[in-house]
Amino acid sequence: MRIGFTYDLRRDYLQMGYTEEETGEFDSDETIQLIEETIRGLGHDVIRIGNIFSLTERLAAGETWDIVFNITEGLHGRSREAQVPALLEAYNIPYTFSDPLTLALSLDKAMTKSMVRDAGIPTPDFFIVTSLEALKTEKKDRKIGYPLFVKPLAEGTGKGVTPESIVHHRKELTAQCRRLLSRYGQPVIVESYLPGREFTVGILGTGESARAVGVLEVELLESADPLVYSFLNKEFCEERVRYTLVLDHSIIEEASDIALRSYRILGCRDAGRIDLKADGRGRLHVLEVNPLAGLHPTHSDLPILCSKAGLPYPELLNEIIQSALKRRAFFNEKRQQI
Repeated sequence: MRIGFTYDLRRDYLQMGYTEEETGEFDSDETIQLIEETIRGLGHDVIRIGNIFSLTERLAAGETWDIVFNITEGLHGRSREAQVPALLEAYNIPYTFSDPLTLALSLDKAMTKSMVRDAGIPTPDFFIVTSLEALKTEKKDRKIGYPLFVKPLAEGTGKGVTPESIVHHRKELTAQCRRLLSRYGQPVIVESYLPGREFTVGILGTGESARAVGVLEVELLESADPLVYSFLNKEFCEERVRYTLVLDHSIIEEASDIALRSYRILGCRDAGRIDLKADGRGRLHVLEVNPLAGLHPTHSDLPILCSKAGLPYPELLNEIIQSALKRRAFFNEKRQQI
């Protein structure tokens, strides 16, 4: 099978002048090479496409593929993860992972939390700050109470998350919102800070066939930024984080139920991760939904989790591809109608 491979190579954007943080979600040469070699090892031909600019040129030239293995994160706007899938849908080319609606929705943390909350799934109380003027007049922090956790509305990989993200009074809240509004040029989400244990749940499949592969606990070491799974802690996780596969059946049952319900409500497909944290009573809450999880075999949370759960990296990628291929008949039918 001819599998096109779309991705954002970090090196390309660094050469354009973007910073390490701005390219934090993009992939290294090593990651791209490992994914390509693994898919080839599954018996497929892999055609490197690259980012959306390269994809656009090749589509315009009439090139096509049996399916596209898409891990592009995009660069501009809160719908950036949806751009390549939307383009592929316009050309009726099947692809891996979630569709444009789910990818755009899940990147907006407030919309994600609203949907899971409306479904009765626990998530921390929150409000949005669009400007310092609005923060001064609305004073929604009084309704939730401190401590609060402050982060950009539509970023991933821990961007904007530091120990200063935890604020204990109005002055700290204002200062942190000012910094994030200026640095990221987007609204800020402020939510109740949860002091308990942190977990991530790996999920494979689509719809009712989706299943939780395992639950991974994220434990910060002494060398880590304290209390927060920050951008730097994720970037240097090998030295700062301990990942432990959870064996406690009560935690596995609760975490898997919450994660699968969230995954299905948002329409996630093929594979993803749901991040959870416990409140002061030990009750788990949804923090974020990740329908486009990182895939470096030893650096990204989902492959680490799968490996610890007994699912080798080649089998993980194969399950993703096989799940996506179930939708291929729909795309082929649409092609024939054109």
